[in-house]
Amino acid sequence: MGMTVHFNDPELQAKVDQWVKSTGRSAEELVVDAVAGYFDELTQVRLTLDKRYDDIKGGKVKMIPGDLAYAQLMDSIEARYPTA
Repeated sequence: MGMTVHFNDPELQAKVDQWVKSTGRSAEELVVDAVAGYFDELTQVRLTLDKRYDDIKGGKVKMIPGDLAYAQLMDSIEARYPTA
């Protein structure tokens, strides 16, 4: 059973059409692979977030205030890319 794949976004449709042409795979296969990959990635993100939450709640990770985190980030950037 096949499906017709059509996007209202002409640029996206052109990308799908180009992938179909260059790979010889059907649009259905490409869309199914893309959706499967999306859910695989989403699952990994969810697992990572759950682990981080557990680490925070369990006291394994010390939280710092946002303004301090920002200052440390800016210091790190400045150390790598000093302004003239």
